[in-house]
Amino acid sequence: MSPSPERALVVCVPGWWTWTTADAECTVCSRGRFQGCLIAMSGQRLRWIVRVVAMTGAAAVVGVGLLQGMDVHAAPAKVPTVAQVQKAKPKTLFPGGLATQPDTKAASVVADLKKAKRTADARAIAQISSQPVAVWLGDWYTTAQLKNVIAKSLTTAEAQHRTATFVTYAIPDRDCGDYSAGGLTAAQYGPWNRVIAAALKGHRAAVIVEPDALAMISNCPSVEKTRVPLIKAAVSTLAGAGVTTYLDAGNSHWVDPAVMASRLRAAGIAKARGFATNVSNYYPTTDERAYGTKVSKLTGGSHFVIDVSRNGTGWKGTWCNATGAGLGVNPRVGSGATKVDALLWVKTPGASDGTCNGGPTAGTWWEDYALALVKNRTATK
Repeated sequence: MSPSPERALVVCVPGWWTWTTADAECTVCSRGRFQGCLIAMSGQRLRWIVRVVAMTGAAAVVGVGLLQGMDVHAAPAKVPTVAQVQKAKPKTLFPGGLATQPDTKAASVVADLKKAKRTADARAIAQISSQPVAVWLGDWYTTAQLKNVIAKSLTTAEAQHRTATFVTYAIPDRDCGDYSAGGLTAAQYGPWNRVIAAALKGHRAAVIVEPDALAMISNCPSVEKTRVPLIKAAVSTLAGAGVTTYLDAGNSHWVDPAVMASRLRAAGIAKARGFATNVSNYYPTTDERAYGTKVSKLTGGSHFVIDVSRNGTGWKGTWCNATGAGLGVNPRVGSGATKVDALLWVKTPGASDGTCNGGPTAGTWWEDYALALVKNRTATK
């Protein structure tokens, strides 16, 4: 049966729908824990008037299946302005808290350990797999893969009623040729960020822009003239899409706060929510709060997030697969009482920093190191 031109079909859950007038802005229907507002206009187009408030992925798929053959289009939710993002409370930017992600390496390792009857090790790695960790986006993905990773992460987050966190990591001359060398070309970088912004537009998401990129200018100053404009354009693109955007600001023991503040201003922090500190590093949260507070004051009161993924035992003399490091506290969103928006796990605990201290290639899962991080942990809260 097809709706007449003056009516619209509202599909709430599989096997249950209702009719409303085509000029209705939205009809919300609910049954148990399902709510939705999926409207088919004139029997030809499906469009989201508002995003589903609480619908499982399976329900959504079957609901669309009821209307097979129709042309499906997604209309983005209202996009917050830069000013709205900058003024919002952390819990508004991260509604429901931080999302855990599907199909992580840690989760697959837990499953394998259980099959191997290594129960204690499975419980240990579960301390990692059960926590929300940022999704890293880099030049190792094709455009199609990039879109798929983002879509899957957003779908998972929204099913949990939580917020996904992403990291962009594809700046040209990344890591100044060190263990994580690589990146896109300058010509590729802008379009790549536009793909990400388009995929995130209309969704609740946070992005940390290019770990180490600004701080690393101290190590290879020749990249500054090209790098800063590229980051500034990326920030403008992401923030313009309503994404909660944080520029990476190194850590408390790397670049002087005044120097970093100058770089952040040049790289467009005026359009961002703020900055991130301690990504992939080990410095204590107290040090990062103090550093972040100084940088915040020098950048007009910017908010910041701190990576606490591996700082449970503090600095151990090296940034690369530090011996004796431990997991930090579990990730959480701040109350809004300070400029700290959240304590995050940005670095994936158990992923190697590079071929140093016995580690495999950067980004590769290292089970022994992951187990050591759990063993050395001192607190979860």
